[in-house]
Amino acid sequence: MSATAAMIQEFEQEAATTRRVLERVPTDKLAWKPHSKSMSLGALAMHIASGPAFLTGWATQDSVIFTGDGSPEAQSTAEILATHDAGVSAAKSNISSIGDANLGNAWEFKTPDGKTVMTMPKAALLRTLALNHIYHHRGQLSVYLRLLDVPVPSIYGPSADEPPMRQS
Repeated sequence: MSATAAMIQEFEQEAATTRRVLERVPTDKLAWKPHSKSMSLGALAMHIASGPAFLTGWATQDSVIFTGDGSPEAQSTAEILATHDAGVSAAKSNISSIGDANLGNAWEFKTPDGKTVMTMPKAALLRTLALNHIYHHRGQLSVYLRLLDVPVPSIYGPSADEPPMRQS
């Protein structure tokens, strides 16, 4: 199996888990924050939902200029899920279009004035930002749900609310 095919296979499995977590986000609590320095529930959920497509899109380019634009605020759980579902398709397409031959190519992150802030192989960009970064935020979201007393789905093992191996 090629490296990009393996990455897509992992992403598909993780995306199904991510969707189960996003399904639990209550529309009536989107503005809620656990702390004044934290993202709102809706902003975090949209960051998770839109991140894979956005970040794998970066890897289809050789450099990206950071504009500082954040994820939009979610208006509903349905919008979050639609964004996630579209993003899964786009991310898989982006990873596939990069292909194994381009994983070692350099990618640069630049400021609007052209200063290079970060350089890494596209494989590292995909692994660290497009995949691991989203898994990290999914963990944050599960804590938000727990604090709101929303049942947390099984992610890598049982949760207090759901046994492992649940099929949805």
